[in-house]
Amino acid sequence: MQTRERSIDDMKYDTVKTDAFTMDYCRFGRGRDTLVILPGVSTQRVLTAGLAIAKAYAPLAEDYTIYLFERRNDMPPGYSVREMARDTARAIQALGLGPVNLFGASQGGMMAMVIAIEYPALVGRLVLGSTSARISTARYQMFDRWIQLAKDGNAAELALAFGQALYPPEIFEQSRSLLVESARATTAEGLERFIIMAQAVKDFDILNDLGRIACPTLVIGSRADRVVGGDASVEIAGRIGNQPDCELFMYDGYGHAAYDLAPDYKARMLRFLTA
Repeated sequence: MQTRERSIDDMKYDTVKTDAFTMDYCRFGRGRDTLVILPGVSTQRVLTAGLAIAKAYAPLAEDYTIYLFERRNDMPPGYSVREMARDTARAIQALGLGPVNLFGASQGGMMAMVIAIEYPALVGRLVLGSTSARISTARYQMFDRWIQLAKDGNAAELALAFGQALYPPEIFEQSRSLLVESARATTAEGLERFIIMAQAVKDFDILNDLGRIACPTLVIGSRADRVVGGDASVEIAGRIGNQPDCELFMYDGYGHAAYDLAPDYKARMLRFLTA
């Protein structure tokens, strides 16, 4: 394994290199235990918002050293969620981490479930936010629209359509101009990566494998989720609820982006992780 490292404030941005791929990540926090965060689909690399994410997760930074992973740098066409998960697991292993506490949001939650199923020794505790074990044909129509906007190179309309699905109406209206402004930073490479990630959820279905998740798990969803639906979190918890350390919490508001908007979200995670 080879890494390159540069420091920005109290964060470190690194690249892990394996025989098959390279993957960028950042690290922050001072805790003895490890928390890995896997984000969802995005038109821009998550590490560009690394400092903002570190600020959002500051309540956990005293107890945990936190790693935020991108997808691999050379995502091939047809790259599946399972392949994303396996590559991330290999990156975690290459860094000598594990067992780790694992938090996945949206598509990152899909990856986190695969890692917990296929690499059980790698995961100590699991938190799943606004995610699903499968995407129905009806729900994938939303992804199809996003994919077409990305193929057309219409970053502004994509940002608006994406934001409208993620956020409650009042938050979306307040954020409209910011979303359009942020779209100006979207590159052709970013749109191509977005297309690959969005297409990956189409055939994703691990519903029948969820019973293999044996680690303590917290499932957090929102009944107002317009991307995967609130029923998706209930379904996940129902399938792994046969093990005693599975908890489900549903918000009544905040929509798909509850992991960013709910003021008690990080405290709820911390209570579960330190239980």
